[in-house]
Amino acid sequence: MELVCPAGGLPALKAAIDNGADWVYLGLRDDTNARNFPGLNFDIASLEAGLAYAHARARKVVVAINTYPLAGNWARWTGAVDRVAALGADAIIVADAGLMRYAHEMHPRLELHLSVQGSATSYEAINFFHEHFGVKRTVLPRVLSLSQVELVARNTPVEIEVFGFGGLCVMVEGRCSLSAYACGEAPNMAGACSPAHAVRWKETPAGLESRLNGVLIDRYAPGERAAYPTVCKGRYSSNGETYYVFEEPASLNVLEMLPEFQRIGVRAVKIEGRQRSPAYVAQVTRVWREAIDALKAGQFSPRPAWLAALNRHAEGSQVTLGAFSRPWK
Repeated sequence: MELVCPAGGLPALKAAIDNGADWVYLGLRDDTNARNFPGLNFDIASLEAGLAYAHARARKVVVAINTYPLAGNWARWTGAVDRVAALGADAIIVADAGLMRYAHEMHPRLELHLSVQGSATSYEAINFFHEHFGVKRTVLPRVLSLSQVELVARNTPVEIEVFGFGGLCVMVEGRCSLSAYACGEAPNMAGACSPAHAVRWKETPAGLESRLNGVLIDRYAPGERAAYPTVCKGRYSSNGETYYVFEEPASLNVLEMLPEFQRIGVRAVKIEGRQRSPAYVAQVTRVWREAIDALKAGQFSPRPAWLAALNRHAEGSQVTLGAFSRPWK
């Protein structure tokens, strides 16, 4: 079982590698990736340096080119594939079928991973991408129960990668329309849920307000910790009550399920957080590396120190098993 860790910049990449990541995933500084925020991601020089650092330590780098191009900007996405292939990236994460075909035909040695943005939740869909484009690995959306993941893994030759820790999305990834409605552009094409240009903060007599293009997302009392506004994790008034209507802010943490992942044949566990700090990357990677190594040695049990370290980085100071734990399903 491999550990796949995030990097929003070169310091985070080094932190991931130094603390035990088998793979690091990252994006370029444009809208070809799904974390298109100012000050984040890699230019060509930093990508070259990152690839050299990883490869010198026998680790791998996968580049996310996982937003959806349009006819008018197609060349920017194919150009991104060409650049990272020429630089020696080990794989790319892709969602768009046309871009998969391009990469498969033009760069047959470049490993293809199906992005979570591709929304493939059945083995039939995954096998389609494998048969037509040679996809080697798929990142499953965070909506499947453990038994559903097992069903998928049992019926496909494609390697299965699941999210193990980090922020959750209430949507089936790749199908979000809430953010597009509020911000005027689709995160699946522009690469940013709640893009910075749409975010507004304002102190009011009722408290600190966060808005997206005028839409009130949340209001915070004095001293209350404010979060970056996203539509699905806002508090709204409904039937006379104000609460998290769509989803409470919480982090996925399925460390305790590692033995189950191993049993059903999960090939890789992914840590969410390309927008997070190198310190976050270092600590979370270190914990998961120790846990996976303990599992391989037959000595796994969720240590209190591991859980305490991960809880410090949990969104909203809460953790959940997410869709993986659905005993009723």
